[in-house]
Amino acid sequence: MPTPLTSPMHRRTFLTGSLASGALATAVPSAGATPRRPAPELRTWAEQTWRCLDALTVPATGLAADDIGADLSTASRGHQTSPTNIGCGLWSTVAARELGLLDRGEAKRRLARTLESIAGLERHEQSGMYYNWYDPADGRKLTEFPTSGEVVKSFLSSVDNGWLAAALLVVERAEPSLRRQARDLRCRMDFGFSWDAAENAPGGQLRGGFWDVDPDEDAAVVGNYRGGDPVWYTGHHYGAFNTEPRIASYLGIAAGQIPPEHYWGPVRTFPDDSCDYSWTETEPQGSWRTYGGVRMFEGALPYRGKLVVPTWGGSMFEALMVPLLVPEDEWGARSWRRNHPLYVQCHIEHGMQEAGYGYWGSSPSNDPAGGYREYGVDQLGLDGPGYTSDEERTTVDQAFEGCRPGSPAPTSYGDGVVTPHASFLALRYAPDQAVQNLRNLAADFDCTTDGGFLDAIAVRSGRVSDRFLALDQGMVMASLGNALGGDVLRRHVGAEFSRTLRPLMQQEVFATRG
Repeated sequence: MPTPLTSPMHRRTFLTGSLASGALATAVPSAGATPRRPAPELRTWAEQTWRCLDALTVPATGLAADDIGADLSTASRGHQTSPTNIGCGLWSTVAARELGLLDRGEAKRRLARTLESIAGLERHEQSGMYYNWYDPADGRKLTEFPTSGEVVKSFLSSVDNGWLAAALLVVERAEPSLRRQARDLRCRMDFGFSWDAAENAPGGQLRGGFWDVDPDEDAAVVGNYRGGDPVWYTGHHYGAFNTEPRIASYLGIAAGQIPPEHYWGPVRTFPDDSCDYSWTETEPQGSWRTYGGVRMFEGALPYRGKLVVPTWGGSMFEALMVPLLVPEDEWGARSWRRNHPLYVQCHIEHGMQEAGYGYWGSSPSNDPAGGYREYGVDQLGLDGPGYTSDEERTTVDQAFEGCRPGSPAPTSYGDGVVTPHASFLALRYAPDQAVQNLRNLAADFDCTTDGGFLDAIAVRSGRVSDRFLALDQGMVMASLGNALGGDVLRRHVGAEFSRTLRPLMQQEVFATRG
């Protein structure tokens, strides 16, 4: 791998630095745009990514494992799976079928096998929710992690169940012969079970999830919003709306399990009229608005002369995983249609100009140095510490006027970690820049195999992750399925959500500025 002094990143920065500002001027096409003539690499990348997802899947159960090694060998496949991993496998199978990578008969057999396995998984009876970890080989609920022996507490995550339910909805719409089976599984899942109506009422907010056995966690809150046996809810709520848990909110609203007013419950930013919120990234800008009788603060955070509705940590998948399945940018002309491409543009500016990596796009992924880490752009996150884009965790401490001072901005960044799936998430909003970024990564680093792009690249040291994650490959496959298959996944989910969610999104006006 290249040394820091001779890494391709330095060559790329030298070649593109003077062009970066001009390139950014074309980084935001019209809403919903994808390349009119898709780049030829997209088809190759789809074939490779499907090969990886196929290798991740245990044939006997149809359940996708959490991760697999770069060589795609059965021996390197992980021994745990989650509701999100299983969901990624389902929608990727549908995408592969639509792209002709899998014939219809084989796709149907695979989907049926997975649905049968899901039906046999142990779950929480009252809520219909699934536990966080299972063995993909036999569907058994894990009580300890296979490699470490660490105890697995019986947690049921709102967002992980959201991705599984969304995938079941895709199957329900895409495969008529399996419609009833997929619908029965999905409709048993009650997202209102974790909805706390009192938190930021009247909209309320979702808890992160719950344990059905005492977890011995100090922050746990004992109760049951539906009545019945007590559970132990997480001490936190999903309070920021522009994050991936909003998929669970959408499912709950669409199913009538949560009232439509919940759309206004999670914050875009906290208000700017109190130092109580000065622990957040910086002072927001915005104004108060009323929608459907609910008064809320429409705020955005400043970034390099722009105003952006932040995510929690500043990562790409928080902002852009949901619109892989939900056409937010089509329905929210004055909200999501503005923010999604703006968020991508900010990531491009960070990687190419602010941090000077020569590449862009940061999101939680495998750490090239080992383990798993959250990556993002600190200033694009509502949380004060935020996610950082380099291994050294270089943060930006901005001021909150009248409440706390800031610190000088960093003069340099360290070993930046770029995650290829972030570019695929950006494909709809900055198609030319996303494809070029991926071409550059593929040319400059040993980061692709027969299974597609490996999970992450540290661009200064040249270290590359040695594994694929089902979540990240599932996002890649969803993006390519939409780009090459006429928005196949969004069409299926959008048809179910349109009646309840479109009217809400049409009302909102974000406080963004490009």
